[in-house]
Amino acid sequence: MSHTGWLTSRTPAAPADLVECVRALFKEHPEWNVLHRADAFIAASEELLRRVLSHSCAARSSALDLLAADACVTYAFEAAADEPGTIAARAELAMRRIAAIAAECEPAVPHLIPGAR
Repeated sequence: MSHTGWLTSRTPAAPADLVECVRALFKEHPEWNVLHRADAFIAASEELLRRVLSHSCAARSSALDLLAADACVTYAFEAAADEPGTIAARAELAMRRIAAIAAECEPAVPHLIPGAR
């Protein structure tokens, strides 16, 4: 089953706009088809996060991408649950990769908490 086929098989069903956003992203990245499902959804979340951070995070137009990025992380760990022994390592790697994206974009992202860096 394809990654997007797996996504559409989840119950309860995700909102149609969110599914379409993720489906379109997977269509843009056919190379993700060879990845383990958990890794493919982490890759999708990274791409979506890059989109959000490259624009104004506060823009309403970024809302769907931000929600889809969050959903992709959730789906990644739902898929990883089939192999419980891999979850800790996958979580650590995902945190490092997502944090690296945030660090890449830090100058473009305003600090939301005064005095925090």
